Amino acid sequence: MPAEMIRRIFRVDGPLPNIAPSWNVAPRQQAPVVRRHPETGARHLHLLEWGLVPRWTKDLKAARRPINARAETVARTPMFRDAFARRRCLVPADAFYEWQKSESGKLPYAIARADGAPLALAGLWEGWRAPDDTVLRSFAIVVTAANATMAPIHDRMPVILEQADWPLWLGEVEGDPTTLLHPAPDDALRLWRVASDVNRPSNNSEALLNPI
Repeated sequence: MPAEMIRRIFRVDGPLPNIAPSWNVAPRQQAPVVRRHPETGARHLHLLEWGLVPRWTKDLKAARRPINARAETVARTPMFRDAFARRRCLVPADAFYEWQKSESGKLPYAIARADGAPLALAGLWEGWRAPDDTVLRSFAIVVTAANATMAPIHDRMPVILEQADWPLWLGEVEGDPTTLLHPAPDDALRLWRVASDVNRPSNNSEALLNPI
């Protein structure tokens, strides 16, 4: 999704990062993330690394860097609870991939909103400071139980936030963010089979979304 489109849809302020198009973001790669500035309250778009590194991490090489956080435990698990309380974010996407187990191997599917709007995935972010004072900003996506549309493929799915819920998730309004941690409505998504080319992160083109 182009940065200018994210600016318009997600109403972000400030300079935009130079985002190269990607149709196959892999763990440890950078992806666009919408965050709320703690002082001004404005939304900003930044590139963060996918795979959360808690700020208390001692050894970066040995860090787990989880890409997902379970909705059922995110508010109390030490790995995520501080970020959930203070550093929630939105992860814009046109679609995401999931793999269905079969006798012939894992079959990849693409999943997008049925109405054609971009997805806003619920995320958490952290800033880890290295010994040389550089800061690594990273994120994880919150996942929950699959809805009826996703269940034949996988038992989990990202928490997908409706636009009306973005202010609560970002902390712009008062409320309990745990109320948003539920599967999307069954009719909110559409899915289609895609080629196994998506299994290799080095493959990265719009053709990955072509149905087969």
